[in-house]
Amino acid sequence: MSDSYPLSISDFQLLKNAANKIFEVITNRLNVNTAYVTRKGETAMTVLSSFNKKEEIIPEGYSVEYGGTYCRLIISNPSDTIRTSNLANFDLTKELAVTGQLKTKGFLGVTLRNLDGEVFGTLCVMDWEEKDFSDEDRDFLYSMADIFSHLIELDETKYNMGLLNVPIIPITNGVAILTIQGIIDEKRADHIMNTVLRYAAENNNEHFIFDVSGLVILDNKFPEVVTEVVRCLNVMGVQTIVTGISPDFALQNTIHSNLQKLEVKTAMDLETALEHIGFQLTVK
Repeated sequence: MSDSYPLSISDFQLLKNAANKIFEVITNRLNVNTAYVTRKGETAMTVLSSFNKKEEIIPEGYSVEYGGTYCRLIISNPSDTIRTSNLANFDLTKELAVTGQLKTKGFLGVTLRNLDGEVFGTLCVMDWEEKDFSDEDRDFLYSMADIFSHLIELDETKYNMGLLNVPIIPITNGVAILTIQGIIDEKRADHIMNTVLRYAAENNNEHFIFDVSGLVILDNKFPEVVTEVVRCLNVMGVQTIVTGISPDFALQNTIHSNLQKLEVKTAMDLETALEHIGFQLTVK
């Protein structure tokens, strides 16, 4: 079981985007003020996303040391759940500092796992008033937790694909090719920048070829990371060549202007780029 995840809170965008709609269904169905999802870290439980119908009880980003949380009780319970009509009177929670701080009563929480069965955190609801939660209510919250499990899986898959999709191909000593495909978001841009610069420094690259033929352009905006990494490589003394620029790309003024400012060498295709460096592709 993994107790902590490498992803930061900001990485769970699909979960956070869908959470409010799911929370609204939950709070209406269970007649409670607050619903929230926590993530289990190495030492603390942090509220990843929360919904407060009227008064705010649990704010997003709220964090409590793991040992003093309701979430610890939920996760450590063999039934993977805790429910009580009044936290202040419940044996497991009445002595916790958080109970005195929040001053809430009705509470129901279930363990939240990813699709591999590893503990991610918890899905909980609470209210200012006493609430008698039934087995049906508990089962309903479990069904909602299943939805969040799928969202967690999608976020983790998106994260891993973004990190892995920086395919640098070494051609020979000092020469490498980076093929950039798909959409580049901010997280992926940071990873491309760090990976390419580190690779170039560690391998003493003299030439780096960027193939952008598979790049997806959104809103006619050429990804700034491409021009930034080219600029950084130039400062490092690495000559860069950009290849795979389609006629549609070339006709867009912003892209054309950015590449002109960099005074970067461009080539129609990979073969032409390699010939410029001094290599020839031969067929045996």
